[in-house]
Amino acid sequence: MPEALSAVFAIEGVVWLLAIALVAGTVRGFAGFGGGMIYMPVAAQILPPVAAIATLMLMELIGQLPMIPRAIAHVHVRDLRRLMISTLMTLPIGMALLFAIAPEVFRYALSIISLGMLVILLSGLRYRGEVRPPMVYGVGAMCGITGGSVGIPGPPIILFYMSRPLPPQVIRANTALYMVFFDLLMIAGFAVLAKFDSTILLLGLCLNIPNFLGNMLGTWLFNPAYTRIYRTIAYVIIAAAAISGLPFLNASGH
Repeated sequence: MPEALSAVFAIEGVVWLLAIALVAGTVRGFAGFGGGMIYMPVAAQILPPVAAIATLMLMELIGQLPMIPRAIAHVHVRDLRRLMISTLMTLPIGMALLFAIAPEVFRYALSIISLGMLVILLSGLRYRGEVRPPMVYGVGAMCGITGGSVGIPGPPIILFYMSRPLPPQVIRANTALYMVFFDLLMIAGFAVLAKFDSTILLLGLCLNIPNFLGNMLGTWLFNPAYTRIYRTIAYVIIAAAAISGLPFLNASGH
């Protein structure tokens, strides 16, 4: 174990990974979204794409536990079930793209998807029509593609829920529980494909500590009356992370 820990802390930039795990957890705790979009652009500058996603999934699985009891009390079950079914069908397509694209393309895709989501949210563009089951299945299918290919299933589901007239607690609940489901799917897929080595496995587990603490802090801070403030803070941090991840701004990526 001491040798394995030495290998983890010998990774160049591991301090930045620990710091961004704390920030991502805090934002996820008070805003209910954005953890992956904050962590991934930074992690992809330090780790190869598969390793970055693997550490995110391992980190978030335990880090999100403080949110689960409250989430279960407010979950919209039918939406969640439809999202899960369609994600399960398209996730293999997303993972196939992940293994096929170059690291630089991976980083551009991460940043462009995150920034594109922010532009749509800030523009006020919303779907105002009736939400039917096929639309929910379609959102889940897109989550499987973006999540499997670049590790961030969040943008489609965030855009979907920001368009719905649901209480903030329900949006947070469905997003949190969906992310737990997605993380379990990705971990299972990577395990079957033997994508975990001992260093990445231990790194992901170590990142749980700051991420868990961040989630606890963010959950403690959450108050439905300040939802707009939480969203604004989340948008600013997501934008900063996405811009920092653009390959042409630095040459440190793998």
